[in-house]
Amino acid sequence: MSKLSQRLLDFNAGLLPEMVQLKYEAMAENPFRFYRGTCHLFYEDLQKAELPLSPHTWICGDLHIENYGSFKGDNKLVYFDMNDFDEALLAPASYDLLRMLTSIFIAFDSLGFEKERALKMARLFLKSYSTTLARGKAFCIEPRTAKGIVCDFLTRADQNKGKDILKKRTISKNKKIFLSLEDERHTKVDKKLKAELSAHINQWISTSNDGPYNYEVKGCVFRIAGTGSLGLKRYLFLLKSTNTKNKYLLVDMKQARPSAVAPYDPVKQLAWQTEAERITTIQKRMQYASAALLSHSLFRNESYVIQELQPVKDTIKFKQLEDYRDMYQVIDDMAGILASGQLRSGGIQGSSIIDELSAFGQSADWQDALIDYARSYSKKVKADYRQFVRDYKKGVFK
Repeated sequence: MSKLSQRLLDFNAGLLPEMVQLKYEAMAENPFRFYRGTCHLFYEDLQKAELPLSPHTWICGDLHIENYGSFKGDNKLVYFDMNDFDEALLAPASYDLLRMLTSIFIAFDSLGFEKERALKMARLFLKSYSTTLARGKAFCIEPRTAKGIVCDFLTRADQNKGKDILKKRTISKNKKIFLSLEDERHTKVDKKLKAELSAHINQWISTSNDGPYNYEVKGCVFRIAGTGSLGLKRYLFLLKSTNTKNKYLLVDMKQARPSAVAPYDPVKQLAWQTEAERITTIQKRMQYASAALLSHSLFRNESYVIQELQPVKDTIKFKQLEDYRDMYQVIDDMAGILASGQLRSGGIQGSSIIDELSAFGQSADWQDALIDYARSYSKKVKADYRQFVRDYKKGVFK
């Protein structure tokens, strides 16, 4: 067995075995999917690098080009922003930058674009990021301010209705609605666990300030989603309004795990009560508007992140972006969003103040070193991917 495969097996030990098999299967699809599922390898390898100093900020942790997307905020408006904070913590600002830059090189290579184009996009990302930081003013992207393909993306998302996602996720029988087990993303939960989960969510609804009023649980399934999060316990609930006829909500509840960045982060961390509290708190700090119903809770002594499964939540799939100009606008927006999230959370519990972040943005002497590392590491990711596929085909992961 290769050292790489042993590192993967060690990291995924303790997760749900059947779901981990799906994770390995997904990672074998292409180098970018492999990269998405191996955040821990990225930060373990990063410790060997000599990087320029950068200010400490709250970071997403697993920032890549498909961890941006649309969602409905708690103010009922639609936004385009970072949307995955499972690995979030306080760290050098360069960590998110390097993770994102590497994803650009890997994704553009997978799409067959010339290396020079990927390099231009990486430089554009750093330029837009630095410009936003230097201004010292955060912004948000919603349908009225969005441009290009992001504008089209948000406009379509804003037109989606709750009934559309209900049709996809549920079936109707005897004038009642049930979560569909014909959906490949849903699997059955045993009766005892289902009863406990339903009681837990009903209690959350009645006691949490983040919960929806006047709803009760009508169904529960195990939910399969993501790449890096496959193997975690994850449930989907169908809620029905108790005072409005035929009004439903879908709520996602995902197990929270320690950040994959934490063992390699030189910055002293806060003593969070739970991992889910860490995730939701940092998400609320960095996003302009919190995702609808974003909350956290304890179930069977394990912490979970709770939020609404929305008809508008979606991510931009880069393989669908064939026009180079579309990519240019999207990369520009993504860079500004990252800088805005860091500015928005600046000066909070150990993160650098806005003056320090602005000064970092005004300097360019650190940019080449980050691009060089990201280009080099993208080659290592492809080599690791080839080794992983060889071991996967040999049955090492079964």
